[in-house]
Amino acid sequence: MAAKAAGALALALILALAGANSEGDALSALRRSLRDPGGVLQSWDPTLVNPCTWFHVTCDRDNRVTRLDLGNLNLSGHLVPELGKLEHLQYLRLNGNRLSDPIPRELSGISSLKVVDVSSNDLCGTIPTSGPFEHIPLSNFENNPRLEGPELQGLAVYDTKL
Repeated sequence: MAAKAAGALALALILALAGANSEGDALSALRRSLRDPGGVLQSWDPTLVNPCTWFHVTCDRDNRVTRLDLGNLNLSGHLVPELGKLEHLQYLRLNGNRLSDPIPRELSGISSLKVVDVSSNDLCGTIPTSGPFEHIPLSNFENNPRLEGPELQGLAVYDTKL
């Protein structure tokens, strides 16, 4: 019986480490896609099993990434689809940088996502409207001159009567 419990504990530990590794891999992919002239992501060491010790990353008590605070850090580059692997992410703040390219559609699959702020960047494409993006205010996408709102695709209705 003790051997069975020890085996179950070992399996749970392996699964937890695999999850943390998957999240670390996703954040490492983001790090590789960014230019960081101020060195603010210096603590993002891909050799660590757990990204919860990295600056600007917050985790829950189970060591799952729940928050990524990268606002106003003078970062440039693009977002990566691997961010969709952050299944427990609730807050994603990337405002006030110089990020370009589209918002990865994979972020639409993160059901726990409550806050996304990518305002004041240079993102392009269309603002996602599915999944958690249904409840994100359009103001969190402002000041991205090349980013198109859902109203441009007929997804929002305006009263045109004067």
